Amino acid sequence: MKTRDKIILASLELFNEKGERNVTTNHIAANLNMSPGNLYYHFRNKSDIIYEIFIQYEMLVDHYLQIPEDRPLDLNDLVYYLESVFGGLWSYRFFHRDLEFLLDSDERLRKDYRAFTVRCLNAIKKILKGLQKGLDGVLKDLDDEHIESMALNVWLVVTNWMAYLKTAHAGEGNTGINKDMLKQGIYQVLSFTVPYLTASYVAEIKSLQVRYRSSDAGLAEDA
Repeated sequence: MKTRDKIILASLELFNEKGERNVTTNHIAANLNMSPGNLYYHFRNKSDIIYEIFIQYEMLVDHYLQIPEDRPLDLNDLVYYLESVFGGLWSYRFFHRDLEFLLDSDERLRKDYRAFTVRCLNAIKKILKGLQKGLDGVLKDLDDEHIESMALNVWLVVTNWMAYLKTAHAGEGNTGINKDMLKQGIYQVLSFTVPYLTASYVAEIKSLQVRYRSSDAGLAEDA
């Protein structure tokens, strides 16, 4: 593995574990047993590392949201999209956990994230439309206004889920949040679809909801 790639991987692990604001370039260099000067040879500063991590995350999500051209979408596709996107969310969880701060700190990142948002919303709308195939579709035929509203709701849940878990488990540190808690995010997205399902898919979606519902995702009982 190239040194540049090692820096990106180590930074991502540290940011996820400790929080981006608690990690300096010196921490990253020490973690890799390299001199700060060697790190600066590859990246001028921490913002450049974060931007490179974002590009990788952006490419991953773009890959996940590809829509097949040779066949209609079905329920398996919906499950794949949700599990893939939320899996990527966990792998890059520091980014959405501190999204507002990161975007305020880097104009280049802020601009590219806006374009990323537009692209993702368009992909989500295409997916939702692809799940409509008349009586055989997962979703009933919906007008553009409903599609846009559902797409935005999906995007808001995905991009704010880590922030929600962070506040719901405030004071517990990183140990208070685990990957299993992302399941509730999938449950929430599936809930959006229930009023718009065709009759043949209602039971299947409700069965999926049971699979993804996590009792640990909300506020602790003693909070």
